[in-house]
Amino acid sequence: MKNIVAIFLVIAVAVVGSPVEAQQQGKVPRIGFISTASLSSLASRLDSFRQGLREFGYVEGTNVAIEYRSAEGNIDRLPELAADLVRLKVDCIVTAGGSPTRAAKQATGAIPIIMANTADPVNEGFIASLARPGGNITGLSNFVSDLAGKRLELLKEAIPKLSRVAFFLDVRRPSSDLKGTEAAARLLKVQINSVAVESSEDIENGFRSIVRTRADAFIPDRGGFFVTHQKGLVKLAVKYRLPGMYPEQEFVDAGGLMTYATSISDLYRRAAFYVDKILKGVKPADLPVEQPKKFELIINLKAAKQIGLTIPPNVLARADKVIK
Repeated sequence: MKNIVAIFLVIAVAVVGSPVEAQQQGKVPRIGFISTASLSSLASRLDSFRQGLREFGYVEGTNVAIEYRSAEGNIDRLPELAADLVRLKVDCIVTAGGSPTRAAKQATGAIPIIMANTADPVNEGFIASLARPGGNITGLSNFVSDLAGKRLELLKEAIPKLSRVAFFLDVRRPSSDLKGTEAAARLLKVQINSVAVESSEDIENGFRSIVRTRADAFIPDRGGFFVTHQKGLVKLAVKYRLPGMYPEQEFVDAGGLMTYATSISDLYRRAAFYVDKILKGVKPADLPVEQPKKFELIINLKAAKQIGLTIPPNVLARADKVIK
């Protein structure tokens, strides 16, 4: 009889585990996600992030929960959204850009923060260095020093007579691309006129202004504000028949003309690697920040036709993807 009881206890422990183990197994980790842009405008990025999580065995709603917070284009809301995630005691916070990273950093020095897509985290003061980030922040940077200049160069190749370009920037955040664009413009003998905006009305007023000053094309800066208003930008580009060089793929998917950019979807998928490490107990300070490895030139011929633009064959031949 004693032997039977002993066997039963061994089996019970093997199946259930210790009370501590059972409690740990029953705990579903919670990931916080914060962005300036609307969640609908980030749909493809979030799909890539969830795909990355699945590659590490995490399925949203089954063995991991994600708390989404979006400022819907209003940067001023980010601090309260970050504070809300801290109150929820999430296991880590994934940030979509520089402004959300700053808000999360100000909200907590304890909860690990994973940058999914931040331009220049060292100069922004988020980390000490890429190799040794220190503190509670790590993740991925999309910073490439000459990417803004390369965009203008490709725009000039697509429009050989290009002489005036309007650069849209959000007045509420520093631009990481304006200086690079201006430096390239001097070499290409192109005039850059910056257009400061902070609302959808400002964007349309800006288009009216740059049409009056006879701009040949425009470039919106990176950031959640422009991602949120991507459809409006694309519609105005068609309305005013102006070519646009966009900072990210979503704009072209929404009907914009062309983009040369880091593969943001790849960054978001890779962010899941950091989530996995953090949930397994690795400290953010011990995880080097990665830089982008994949870049894409995407051209939308439908958009070109709408504004009456013919893309030269040599530019089309260099495209990674052509939308027909």
